[in-house]
Amino acid sequence: MASIRKQKSGHWRVWVRRKGRSLTETFVNRGDAKAWGLETERQIDRGGSPMPSRVSRITKFKELIDLHIADMNEVGKPPGRSKAATLDMLRRELGQKSIVDLDRSELLKFGRDRAAQGAGPVTLSMDIGAIKLVVSHAAAVHGLDVSVEPINLARIALKRLGLIGKSNERDRRPTDEELEKLFLHFDKNERYTIPMSRVIRFAIATAMRQEEIFRVTWSDYNPRTKMLLIRDRKDPRSKKGNDQRIPLLSVSGYDAAAMIEEQRSIRANEDDRIFPHHHKSAGTAFTRACTMAGIHDLHFHDLRHEGTSRLFEAGFAIQQVALVTGHKDWKMLRRYTHLKPESLHAIAAGLDR
Repeated sequence: MASIRKQKSGHWRVWVRRKGRSLTETFVNRGDAKAWGLETERQIDRGGSPMPSRVSRITKFKELIDLHIADMNEVGKPPGRSKAATLDMLRRELGQKSIVDLDRSELLKFGRDRAAQGAGPVTLSMDIGAIKLVVSHAAAVHGLDVSVEPINLARIALKRLGLIGKSNERDRRPTDEELEKLFLHFDKNERYTIPMSRVIRFAIATAMRQEEIFRVTWSDYNPRTKMLLIRDRKDPRSKKGNDQRIPLLSVSGYDAAAMIEEQRSIRANEDDRIFPHHHKSAGTAFTRACTMAGIHDLHFHDLRHEGTSRLFEAGFAIQQVALVTGHKDWKMLRRYTHLKPESLHAIAAGLDR
């Protein structure tokens, strides 16, 4: 029988000692203490694993979200910006729902509502994935009696309805004429504080992401070996500590190391970054320049596509290109490999030597 005693604080502490196991919890009122003690004894008798009271009292989906976030913070892996935003949205939209009510039909309604609000197939797929992550975490880590089966069924239904799907792979590459238009636009306009023409060339020469370009520092650069360290590079499995050293090449038509040295010549403050500007400002400037130059449907990220494709066109093998782009899965490189047919002549000429 569970032992219940009142503490000096006025709270009630309950001890359960059964079949060699000893557990204790503290409650504000005696009724909750007694209920937890009885349920804990039943679980032990059934051979189960008793849950802490904070977990056993969970009834709403928002509490599952908070539990997941707390656990991830505890192990030093807090949600990143994108995941945190998704979890905040789920807390607003579904947080008050009882866990038992979050069935297939409720999730299907959620998907339809999100689509009506403008969420695309990829966004909705990520939303459903986040719901499944939270629920499966509660079941696996805390032993809560929750099932991912309704979520799986809802995903199937939303996919059949065309509301969930994969993103369309872009094959957009800037033409030489479009690049010249951008260089002309930025070079003749003195109001730009960001050296955008150099940034564009550097993005193509290194195939780096926009954020990465504006994050690397002088201490990450080794001029003797022409190597650059990119810290915390984007990776679907590891958000932190995924550092990678890349070679600064000149095979794309632009010399990456030379452009860094050009930056050194204009270094005028204590900021240790090689490109001491905000990446979003550069993205905005790029988009505005495309509009003003009449360039349709070109994104800054397409420069990474261009740089990766130029590496292949220069004759590098897929494993060598991965050393520059940072792709762990070589299959992912396929979507960046939009080669120009003309490039095969140059590759063939190199093989004949």
